[in-house]
Amino acid sequence: MLVLSRRVGEEIVIDDTMRVVVLGIQGGRIRLGLSAPPHISIQRSEVRDRIASQKTIGDITHADADQENHPAAV
Repeated sequence: MLVLSRRVGEEIVIDDTMRVVVLGIQGGRIRLGLSAPPHISIQRSEVRDRIASQKTIGDITHADADQENHPAAV
């Protein structure tokens, strides 16, 4: 992991296509601005985790529904 220090208004450039700008600092919180090409998804980790868990629940629900609609032959 690369650890960098930045001040308000300074930015970090990733792969010449993504930018992270420090917008403000208040107490223990930092506001970041992010820009990236449209094909790159930017999500907070808790949102990404929630989406992943919903997909898992959805996959299980669909699998259960498929099994109910198509029971195995005995």
